[in-house]
Amino acid sequence: MHSNQTVDGQWVGKTFDDFLFRPQKGETTSRTNITLASRLTGNVALELPIVSSNMDSVTGLGMAQTMALEGGLGVIHRGQSIEKQVDTVTKVKRSHSAVIEHPLCLPVGTTIAQARVFARRHNINGILIETHPGNGTLAGVLTRRDIPWDKSAEERRVEEFMTPFERLQTSHREVSADEAEKIMFAGRIERLPLVDNERQIQGLVTRKDLRFLRERPFASKDAKGRLLTAAAIGCRGDFLERAEALQQAGADCLFIDIAHGHSDVMGDALSQLRQRFDNLLLVCGNVATGDGARFLRDAGVDAVKVGVGPGRGCRTRLETGAGVPQLQAIREVWAAVGGEVPIMADGGVRHDKDIFLALACGADTVMLGSALSGTDEAPGRVIEDPATNTKKKIYRGMTSPEAVFESLYDTDEETLNTALETPPEGQEIQVPYRGSVVDILQRIRGHLRSAVSYAGESSLQGARSKILNDPFAYLIPLTESARRESYER
Repeated sequence: MHSNQTVDGQWVGKTFDDFLFRPQKGETTSRTNITLASRLTGNVALELPIVSSNMDSVTGLGMAQTMALEGGLGVIHRGQSIEKQVDTVTKVKRSHSAVIEHPLCLPVGTTIAQARVFARRHNINGILIETHPGNGTLAGVLTRRDIPWDKSAEERRVEEFMTPFERLQTSHREVSADEAEKIMFAGRIERLPLVDNERQIQGLVTRKDLRFLRERPFASKDAKGRLLTAAAIGCRGDFLERAEALQQAGADCLFIDIAHGHSDVMGDALSQLRQRFDNLLLVCGNVATGDGARFLRDAGVDAVKVGVGPGRGCRTRLETGAGVPQLQAIREVWAAVGGEVPIMADGGVRHDKDIFLALACGADTVMLGSALSGTDEAPGRVIEDPATNTKKKIYRGMTSPEAVFESLYDTDEETLNTALETPPEGQEIQVPYRGSVVDILQRIRGHLRSAVSYAGESSLQGARSKILNDPFAYLIPLTESARRESYER
């Protein structure tokens, strides 16, 4: 082994199926009381330490929203134009919040036909109406209930149907969620515009969003009550422009995710990003060694992503022979930077128990790709096979030829040809259709809580600390026959 490695020899060549952990006396009366909170970065925590992969067959708008609603995080892929990626981030940030800071508006003089299209395009039920285009002065509110069904009214103007300002209940920008809820209940209204003394629009509160805050206290939210979301960037080309646009759109952290994160290419990109941006949270990888983790730590990353070649959509180990068994890689990285920089395990998860073992052996969060693909929330259509009466969806690595072509289809021919000439280390496969990702996340949450209970703790952090401090007092290396007894079903 390399002299800089500090991982114990018992970890060498080991991964998830090579261990069980020894059950401990349970101390909780109900597993539903077990907390799973863990940190993503130094100042961002997740109630469910699961992150959906930044792959175009895993995380788009639907997945990013649902992951945050369930207490995890979605990373919106970069295999698209900057404009499309920014639009997705914006939609996630606007979908649920205590206060909509920049509500969508239309001016007086807009026709009912135009308002109908606007509401449908943005999937909203109420539109703030300004006195003049872009001046931000509130004239009234038009709701879907106000829009007539009669098509003969299509060319009539919104001011004929809206509730005018004089009849509106409004409040100030500093109104609390509790105060806003009381105002809306008293007036039996669905939305509360926030304005200053000059009628300038300062925001909007809706009953739907307040109800969401009350019913989903575990959801991943920022300080303003908006859903957390992350987005991926690269190390070359438009990465600085993309990072700036995504930060302005409200992305809570950015992922730099390349095949070989322990490289000069990554170091140069991080140097440029740190020089140009303040307060930019960066999760970077992938690495599989202690040396790689220290390299990223010294470059100033906020979390290290671990995993070279263990993912189902990745063929790096088969094509190049490079990689480290995933549980050894997690432990080696923890031995190098654990406690200094949060660690995200990426790849190799086949069963829910693998998630707990990854967390217990050094990871703070776990990124999932294939485990979440094939769901309703993952991008792509369902493929039906009449011959077998089965349904499937596409799952693919981002270096597969199909993903490369789709992400670069609108670039110049030379760039596309150069990218496609690079031997692929990813592949496209079909995975079974799995229904809603909510069911998968609830199953994972339940199994993690059970694992914590078997570890004799009432929180994931308690179980993690216990096993991290003395792993081989709790972990049992398996013989081949013990492995068959445990895992072959």
